Amino acid sequence: MISIEHIHPMIVHFPIVFFLTLAALDIIALFKGAEITGRSAIGNISAGLAVLSGISSIVAYAFGDEALEIAEAGGFSSVIAENHEALGIAVAILFTIWALIRGYLWMSQKQVSGVVKKLMVIFEIGGAALVLTTAYFGGLLVYDLGVNVSLAVQ
Repeated sequence: MISIEHIHPMIVHFPIVFFLTLAALDIIALFKGAEITGRSAIGNISAGLAVLSGISSIVAYAFGDEALEIAEAGGFSSVIAENHEALGIAVAILFTIWALIRGYLWMSQKQVSGVVKKLMVIFEIGGAALVLTTAYFGGLLVYDLGVNVSLAVQ
């Protein structure tokens, strides 16, 4: 059976991929003049990616919090872990709020344009930077500090 602390590294890639794909899609749509909201083809995909990133970020945070508790129970302590946890909370909150906004825009079939559309894409670029920064600190925990990782037997 999979240890609970190993579930976080398995699922954490979902919010990363969903949100990076969302940002990339909306950037391309912005430059092509396509709709990113409403019931357009891109609007449907964008809303779906936003909702999936919100849901998966909550799940990833929950399992990450559990993994950190297990590591701390084993004596681990690090500022890097605290930074990663704080960033993970921010990602989960912001992606969930964004999922609700994008879901509302999709459900109400509202289309945005002009400055609002550009601000949405700027927010998504910021979200992409936030999730990549969070991933960087997570990588430090695993690859530099070996948190919740067993050494390979040679």
